[in-house]
Amino acid sequence: MSDILSLDALGQLQALVTKRISAVELLEAAIARRQETKGLNAVVATDLTAARERARTVDERRIAGEPLGPFAGLPMTIKDTFDVDGLPASAGVKALLNRTAHDAEVVARARAAGAIPWGKTNVPVMAGDWQSYNDVYGTTNNPWDVTRVPGGSSGGAAAALSVGITALEIGSDIGGSLRVPANFCGVLSHKPTWGLVSQSGHVPPAPGAYAARDLNVVGPMARSARDLRLLLSVIAQGPIAPKAQPAALKGLKVGLWIDEPSFPLDPEVKAVVEAFGARLAGAGCEVETIRPVDAPALITAYTTLLSSVVATDLPTKVQADMQRLRGMAKLAMRFGADPMGWAGQVLAYSATHAEWLAAHETRERLAVQVKATFDKRDVIIAPISPVTAFPHDHKPFQKRVLKQSDGKTIPYVSMLNWIALATALGLPATVLPAGLAKSGRPVGVQIIGPHGGDSRTLAVAEGIEEAFGGYLKPPPEIGGR
Repeated sequence: MSDILSLDALGQLQALVTKRISAVELLEAAIARRQETKGLNAVVATDLTAARERARTVDERRIAGEPLGPFAGLPMTIKDTFDVDGLPASAGVKALLNRTAHDAEVVARARAAGAIPWGKTNVPVMAGDWQSYNDVYGTTNNPWDVTRVPGGSSGGAAAALSVGITALEIGSDIGGSLRVPANFCGVLSHKPTWGLVSQSGHVPPAPGAYAARDLNVVGPMARSARDLRLLLSVIAQGPIAPKAQPAALKGLKVGLWIDEPSFPLDPEVKAVVEAFGARLAGAGCEVETIRPVDAPALITAYTTLLSSVVATDLPTKVQADMQRLRGMAKLAMRFGADPMGWAGQVLAYSATHAEWLAAHETRERLAVQVKATFDKRDVIIAPISPVTAFPHDHKPFQKRVLKQSDGKTIPYVSMLNWIALATALGLPATVLPAGLAKSGRPVGVQIIGPHGGDSRTLAVAEGIEEAFGGYLKPPPEIGGR
């Protein structure tokens, strides 16, 4: 029983079904692991009384031979941007801490399948960073190096998965929030096609909102590709098979996207992704280096679309300040200012509807361009982040930079570059660890598919995982212990 938490969700469920372990015992093991790794500060709120009662009920029903759901007795944690009955729902904001929360749609689906949500995992304020810290719960650390970030905004979720506190998590992604934490912590995640999974009960936007946010998606996180598929089959609004054959690698047509002049990429990250591509070629994949899209146009459109969404959460005064700065920002742009710099951000945050429509038109044009790429290739494989997990940095956004292994510094907002394609065009992307950089930190790749091709990217991830492995276990001497 001591190694039960090293199993993936399907392995733990099999142990429950065969009565190798009870739901109560599995829950207590997860709670104990959280205590052992408390230095990570991954799980920040709990409802243990209700969880223990649910676990006892599952055990009693299993002994009685009653029918149970596919997740019956499986303990899991939930990202603190989702409402969960009996748990605080802060999204990292003190003002939201004491409100009454009812299960988000995806939480209700997981619970109906028999899962036992028992804790909330940490996030940045309003899910708005690639780090995970806030004034409510403090800072979450990376299990591979506690001086570094676990990513964000699903950073607490990725850290909890990495050390075995939970086997499944539900995250969200509008700016890489499912993909970056999985990348930094050596776990797996799946960013679904936009609209496949309900956003109801997710904050942001403000609690009680009905409309689904443009760009934002909700998806599974796990330690195996088969678990990603299983959880997606439960939370998706459309049909996703809970099991499928892993994709055969021989003859798989892969577009490897690693060279993009306007997208910085640390040499140690590039080396891992290149080696990953070489392994795929060695396994019989038809690997071709590509540039699938007009990258500058993509980033310009994505920045406007993203900022238009995020701006709705900004305080009224900040929104007014952005409007006042528009004239100065336009002048700066005419004189060659960086579109990802302050001027570009001001114009994006204060975009008019006409400007949003222009960005949307660009998005639709690029979607046609990328569809042509998928007419010739099964998947695109690309980096996720320009760097590996970086040191904690709580300075204001505009004062942050990222340092590459070769000593060069790049803008903090470069974190948006490689994740932009799948987000802006609403495409599915499955994250799989690709290996360790020279620094000893995990590097992942995103397997991007055509619109609606979620089963394809998951099957490819399963095929690659079967051939080369997937989840990377952090050193036990770190791991927050």
